Amino acid sequence: MTRALGRLLLATAVLMVLWQLVTLAGVPRYMLPSPVAVLETLIARAELLVEHGLITLGEILAGFVCGSLLGVATALVLSRWQFLRATVLPLLLISQAIPVFAIAPLLVLWFGYGPGSKVVMATLIIYFPVASTCYDGLRQTEPGWLDLARTMGASPARRLLRVQLPAALPALASGLRMAATAAPIGAIIGEWVGSSAGLGYLMLQANGRMQTDLMFAALAVLVVMTVTLYFGVDRLCRTLMPWQPDRLREGGAAPP
Repeated sequence: MTRALGRLLLATAVLMVLWQLVTLAGVPRYMLPSPVAVLETLIARAELLVEHGLITLGEILAGFVCGSLLGVATALVLSRWQFLRATVLPLLLISQAIPVFAIAPLLVLWFGYGPGSKVVMATLIIYFPVASTCYDGLRQTEPGWLDLARTMGASPARRLLRVQLPAALPALASGLRMAATAAPIGAIIGEWVGSSAGLGYLMLQANGRMQTDLMFAALAVLVVMTVTLYFGVDRLCRTLMPWQPDRLREGGAAPP
């Protein structure tokens, strides 16, 4: 993870240099402020950004937890009761066919302008990746392990929790990493559609006042939160899978 973080910081530094060069070419500040101007805004408006950032962070974390738990529970149910697959799996696919922006106004109408609608939005966005990856991992459990557990008299529920679920952790980890990057999208979209606080709300207000530097500052805070959440989830997944080689834990192929 340290190596990946180092590569990310290096890529960010290169991007900042290119960004600064573009702004020096005469691009108007209201269209693209320089990195220096954005940094100055980050420092000058730190209190405002922290106030709205904490609200968005709470929505992201709540949506991530709810979506992950709901996705894992769905995968366990589908794996345990096969007769539900024909009904639930098509519903999962249908849920992904509906554009997020199409249901965002309805969620605001049903759950209000507060954090509730944003949490639901983030939950819906990350629910399918977690449910599908976990279910695939449960289905791909080594048959020999299940036969051994069956021979030793383990019940179906015990085989599911003690054999299949640990075996599905690498696949679930991939879903959780995707969820970590998708959860902020749901929260921000919800704040764009209707809210009175949060980074999305702050970006809309700054856009209406042509405060482009404040928009970029809010975006920078959101990026930092997303990257931190991703690496936090990655570290947690590695901790829960100490038996997995690094290449497997990073989603690579098994070593020969």
